Amino acid sequence: MALVFTTNQPRALFSNRLIFLSCLLAASSVHAADPLACQNSLDTRLDDEVQMPPRTIEGESAIELAAGEFEATIGPNPAATMSGGVLLRRGDKLAGADRASFDPDKRAVHLDGDVRYEDPGTQIRSDSAEFSYDSGRIQFSGAEFSLGHNNATGSASNLLINQQGQLQLDDVSYTTCPPGSNDWELEAGDIDLDTRTGVGIARNIKLRFQNIPILYAPYLSFPISDARKSGILTPEIGSAGRSGNQFRVPYYWNIAPNYDATITPRLLTDRGLQLQTEFRYLTERSDGIVTAQYLPDDSLVDDERHMMSLQHRTLFANQWRNQIDFREVSDSQYFEDLGGSLSASSVTHLNRSINFDRYSKTWSIFAQVQDYQTLDDAILPQEEPYQRLPQVLINGRWPDQILGLSVSLNSEIVNFDRDVGVTGWRANVAPTVELPIERPGWFVNPAIAWDFTQYQLSDTQPGESTDPSRSLPIASLDTGFVLERLINGGSGTRRLQTIEPRMLYVHVPFRDQNDLPVFDTIVPDLNLVQLFRKNRFLGTDRIGDTDQVSIGVTSRILDVSSGKELVTATIGQTRYLSDRQVILPGGSPANFESSDYIAEVRFLLYENLNFDFGHQWGTGSSGTTQSEARLQYRPSINKILNLSYRFRRDSLEQGDLSWSWPVGSQWNFVGRYNFSFRDNETLEQFFGLEYESCCWGLRLVSRRHISTRDGTRDSSFGLQLVLKGMTSIGTAADKLLERGILGYSANIR
Repeated sequence: MALVFTTNQPRALFSNRLIFLSCLLAASSVHAADPLACQNSLDTRLDDEVQMPPRTIEGESAIELAAGEFEATIGPNPAATMSGGVLLRRGDKLAGADRASFDPDKRAVHLDGDVRYEDPGTQIRSDSAEFSYDSGRIQFSGAEFSLGHNNATGSASNLLINQQGQLQLDDVSYTTCPPGSNDWELEAGDIDLDTRTGVGIARNIKLRFQNIPILYAPYLSFPISDARKSGILTPEIGSAGRSGNQFRVPYYWNIAPNYDATITPRLLTDRGLQLQTEFRYLTERSDGIVTAQYLPDDSLVDDERHMMSLQHRTLFANQWRNQIDFREVSDSQYFEDLGGSLSASSVTHLNRSINFDRYSKTWSIFAQVQDYQTLDDAILPQEEPYQRLPQVLINGRWPDQILGLSVSLNSEIVNFDRDVGVTGWRANVAPTVELPIERPGWFVNPAIAWDFTQYQLSDTQPGESTDPSRSLPIASLDTGFVLERLINGGSGTRRLQTIEPRMLYVHVPFRDQNDLPVFDTIVPDLNLVQLFRKNRFLGTDRIGDTDQVSIGVTSRILDVSSGKELVTATIGQTRYLSDRQVILPGGSPANFESSDYIAEVRFLLYENLNFDFGHQWGTGSSGTTQSEARLQYRPSINKILNLSYRFRRDSLEQGDLSWSWPVGSQWNFVGRYNFSFRDNETLEQFFGLEYESCCWGLRLVSRRHISTRDGTRDSSFGLQLVLKGMTSIGTAADKLLERGILGYSANIR
């Protein structure tokens, strides 16, 4: 007996018809079928759905089936066929075909004709397939597949996918290139793809690029997502300048979800074999990175070389925080020889510190021990920075007290130690009382502070005091206001212009401080922040006597509709009402009547053209002290042009040009040229080309730069091949470009 259903009714009824069909087939396999009993079961189900709103079948064990036509044969050999378009759904997995047959013994559905399968990460097409709905296993013959998250496609003679999202493929090819343009392709005897873990495993593989085999391997594990896994990463090959050529083979070790390590043997052809390691950890309250590099025998210097670093942070439950920053190298030329960049070779000191801090609404506490490793051999022992063993700062602030007063306290105690020169303790306490008055558009803040400093010294010269001290008042008045007006721009746009003047008056009486040591105090560069500080020295060993007025004016123009700042300009200067006598050792008293002028301007010239300018100059014949200008043109994400200029009197004068600019639909020209006008020589230059297609990219970069403090130059050439969604081969040229070109982003991934 055969039963036939033909329907165009809503899909909700299809699964109900399958219940009826399954009932008949299951019954016929053990005894005579009772169509009336099966129809009663179906009617009950339909009555329930009429009385209840539409619902979603929960759990992946439920299966929905829909077809244009069902035909069932009941008897000793029950069977069922479906045609007119068949659709099966189980959870977030969907399969469809032109025809299907139902096998109650195997509890499977055979699909035939334009078979399609989809889940959140996979799409498959084939000629035929078998779906075992108990196990959730589906097997395809002559399959073509795609992985939606990275446009990966491929084909296989046989493909099996289980309920856990694992794909097993035989005689397979795999690529991220679109159909018809397989510029690179991975061929394998068999591949296992786990879409849940994002990992693929291939055996007996061959990697082809432009139809040329570039890699053979009996076994290869590769990512098909951003999932972490242990394994050998892509080797890096390139030039290392004065160290010869280099070959790096990183091994990534996924120790645990919150621990991992990268172990990298690095062969430098002119120096030897170096081992580089990086260990990262993350716990509930701590995180950090441990790095170590070891070169047992540098052939060029006939000695071992090493570098170690630790960066650690812990946030305790009681709001205390701990940070550790430690770096050490075997010798002062380590970064010059093995660092690989101009910025690394210019490092003169390595910080080594452990600190604890805690911040509350009223109090803040900071404590540390700190040391430095000095790398510049030209720095004399008496010029090296002091160790702080230890340093403790305790600050408090209590606003909104009686009469609107605000009270604060800054305090510090620190022990300075060094092999050469005066050492000892310094304690400083500075209570302050302010009367801040703030109203819409203006503020006034008069303040008075008392600064007391006490020393307890060792290793002083004969006749010098071992416990000098200093005590003095500091009075100030800080005031400013904001003026606004609306102006009309072009095309009916409205702009808001502000004028924001500010004035700070400071009075500090003279105290002779020549008997005080200098542990950590300098005269900083003048800038807009320093312009409105009350002490012209940076550090506690000197407090400058003064009677001064600092005046600055800021003006802004903003787009009313977007809030974007179109123009920001600031100018300021300090006027001195008396001579200053407090000096650092080797200095002379200051008798000039005003500081240099400080000006900063930032323009959004057009929507994609920015101009920043900072300038410091004196009156009369003193001229420019320092100046910096930068112009950036960025009409789109892949078009960047930077031009900058830096000048510091008697120190440096440099120009810098960098760019990343398309020179065709697929080619990109990148480069940087950094030139010293003072020394009349190039500091760093690199030029390169990038090529990008739909599924692969190529970078070629030639670089020449000063690699040591004495002016020694280094040259290198980098080649990086990127197979999108697979790997990159060669040198890490993208890192050089990101560091050297402001705003550059590596689009080839």
